[in-house]
Amino acid sequence: MQTWKKQAVRTSRGLALVLLSGTVLTGCFDGSSSSSGSSEPELNTNLFPADGKLEANIRRTEGGVPHIKADNLKSAAFGHGYAQAQDNVCLLAEAVVKARSERAKYFGPGPDSINIINDFSYKAQKILSGAEREYGALTDESKALIDGFTAGYNRYVTETDAGDYPQRCSNQPWVKEIAPTDLLAHYRIVGQYASGGELATGAVFLAIPGEDPVAAEPDPVIADTNALELEKVSSNARALAAANTNLQETGLGSNAWGLGKEMTEQGRGALLANPHFPYTGHRRLYQAQITVPGYLNVNGAGLLGTALPLISFNENLAWSHTVSTSRRFTVYELQLKSGDDLTYIKDGEEKPITQETYQIEVATGGPSPMLVERTFYFSEYGPMLSANAVTRGGLPKWGESGTAYTYRDANANTGNLLDTWLGMSRASNLEEFQDVFRNCGTTLWVNSTYADAEGNAFYIDSSSAPNLSEKTIALINFKRSVSPEYAQLFDNGITLLDGSHSYDDWVEGKCGGLTTYDQKPKLVRTDWVQNSNSSYWATNPAEFLTGYSPIYGDEDRQVNPRTRLGIKMLQNPTDSGMPGVTPPAGAQSEKFNAKDLIGVIWNNRAWYAEQLLPELVERCDMVGSDPVEGEDLSEACGVLTNWDGVYNRNSVGAHVFRVFIANYADSFDTDLTVPFTRDDIVNTPSGPSSEGKGTETDAMLVALARGVKALNAQSIGLSEALGDVQYIRPSGDVPPNGTPLFQTPPIPWHGGDGNVDGAFNAIGVVTDKYAVDTRFPRIAPDVVPKTGGLSDGTVPGTEGWLIARGTSWHFGLEFTDNGPEAYGLVSYGQSADSQSDYFLEQSKDYSDKDYRQLWFTEEDIQLHSNGEQVVKAEM
Repeated sequence: MQTWKKQAVRTSRGLALVLLSGTVLTGCFDGSSSSSGSSEPELNTNLFPADGKLEANIRRTEGGVPHIKADNLKSAAFGHGYAQAQDNVCLLAEAVVKARSERAKYFGPGPDSINIINDFSYKAQKILSGAEREYGALTDESKALIDGFTAGYNRYVTETDAGDYPQRCSNQPWVKEIAPTDLLAHYRIVGQYASGGELATGAVFLAIPGEDPVAAEPDPVIADTNALELEKVSSNARALAAANTNLQETGLGSNAWGLGKEMTEQGRGALLANPHFPYTGHRRLYQAQITVPGYLNVNGAGLLGTALPLISFNENLAWSHTVSTSRRFTVYELQLKSGDDLTYIKDGEEKPITQETYQIEVATGGPSPMLVERTFYFSEYGPMLSANAVTRGGLPKWGESGTAYTYRDANANTGNLLDTWLGMSRASNLEEFQDVFRNCGTTLWVNSTYADAEGNAFYIDSSSAPNLSEKTIALINFKRSVSPEYAQLFDNGITLLDGSHSYDDWVEGKCGGLTTYDQKPKLVRTDWVQNSNSSYWATNPAEFLTGYSPIYGDEDRQVNPRTRLGIKMLQNPTDSGMPGVTPPAGAQSEKFNAKDLIGVIWNNRAWYAEQLLPELVERCDMVGSDPVEGEDLSEACGVLTNWDGVYNRNSVGAHVFRVFIANYADSFDTDLTVPFTRDDIVNTPSGPSSEGKGTETDAMLVALARGVKALNAQSIGLSEALGDVQYIRPSGDVPPNGTPLFQTPPIPWHGGDGNVDGAFNAIGVVTDKYAVDTRFPRIAPDVVPKTGGLSDGTVPGTEGWLIARGTSWHFGLEFTDNGPEAYGLVSYGQSADSQSDYFLEQSKDYSDKDYRQLWFTEEDIQLHSNGEQVVKAEM
């Protein structure tokens, strides 16, 4: 048993008020863990401390960024876990509660029974039990990282008084020490964000023979479950499953550019990294630098709880990620044995559908939680699904038509997650970076875009993708071409395969059932590669990528507006696009530097404005003061005529254009006259119809009139500056089931909605009443349809556009003769704790367009960190 001996004065908030100082953390462990290596003949001292004691030096620079230095990987992860807990202990603790299927135990059934549904679903998806099974097979590197991070988190939790935790988890019983397997279980949830996680809100819970919504009778030895109204739980699960109709739409997005030597001022590589992630919850990105001299030196940001940064750079190379169009799971249609819903026929042989019964605890207001159980069902592929619920009747119920449905998930196991990013972080050149994926590394659900000091630019869809046979691929393509129903399912993210024949099974090979490096879409260039969540095929139009499995995405299809704008800016770096844009500083030579790239993000250009604003203004001039749908558009048209065309804080007219385009988007299919062509992927489709042009029936003017009506109804002035009606305003500061509070006044926010406005610097409104992936309540708006998220005014304090997702960790980087030079921010800051010094600092910097340099060298870290504090712990 460990006893921690304090040798430093603590503040009233543990150590949270000295984050700018250098901190040495040490811990002594008994070496019984297989990861410590103490019983092995040869101890790898790059990974583990020779004496079993963990020690890390933490120095904080501007924004609270920890630079963690240690003599071995486990100690470095120890420091990282400690630093993350200092800044985000409540979010990390709640993530573990989720991964352990204990939300209902601590937080009760939850709205619409979501905690019960999630807890059981994660049991069926073997989140925790799978982690316990996987842990023993982890590499020493992964164990060093997971064990070290866990020890650092536990160190913070045990030394900090429970009453000194942030308000949302102060004195809460669920904030406690965790096991390495708990952290690994959290990684399994992260791995399934864009696959099995989409099915944990009802589709797995409901899968029982006949799909009878009434729960089975409880076992007599189990406490009475009638108080939970399990029939209502199933009804809620069915509604939740039906609400998630597009399993391809994850709500996540990003931009990434890799520039080669032809496109940079220094003649080396450069990177633009611009993930668009939620500002709340477990998907917040956290920046840190991790250094083990002679072994590892990487600076970047990762999702909370990950022991290594994920979007990063080292001395020689840099990379970013964008959510891939690939499919991480496949659904199998099983042919049931006649009269037997628990047996299916495959290749003429009978196969059993097995059963497992799980128990969870549910807080019901009594002195102790209630014990509840439910039976789940499994095929050889994985959990059974209520396909009828998730497709709103598009597929039959279990037993109808003699079928049942199940699925296999490419990210069901995530044991090599840390190995992949450690390999990327330690690579020194393109060949070594590629070797990570040659050796079956996977980035789960994202592409990788890369640049290096030698001037190479590289793109690869490095996500986990099922390895399907040529026959299966041919059948998928055929079914999509002849069956509208099958094509609709496919477009909604359901890759339906035939479970009655083994030819549709995944092809097992070097990487298990996943595709190998040779099968992945990839491209090396010396000019540029890019991805903004469109298919791999348009990575660079000078060299289309074709001939890949449809499991990776579509080819020869139109790309999204951020992709169109990004390619346009790369192809025309001296073109400002709109009046409010200043071209990059190096644009005279059509070459970029690091500051240019952060400027590309912050120029706030939007595709639809550049494509459609001149045409809209022309039609405004034609209609004059004649009413359209009862609206005089004179003021709106005047505002748009004078708008600078971008989404800056001081831009006047951006919000008017937003409500216009949100309505006009419904007419794209019918009103645009120039269809998409692969010969001009940037400028097509285009060409608004001239039918009724400039009259009250003009589709563009009708859309503008409807948008103006929405603004008027909410008393939003047409001449307002964007920053006066678009802002962030974090809320929370209460535990689950509490009533959230606003944590700050509104902070004006620049950027446009990537899905609505087609803005490159993509931000957006989130209507979920809970921080993403958590049960922490937040204040969120109810919104007016077809406005890009305009509040309808029913929730006080949410007027206008309350932004809660989008540009998060972002930077521009160029390799120079002196190493990497990078500028950027974490837009919402390092900490979600409203009492932290690092809660708002970077948010204000983002609002003011005041980027910071991302310090990397020892000299710069010493120059920009402040003070020193030593904290020791001994056996």
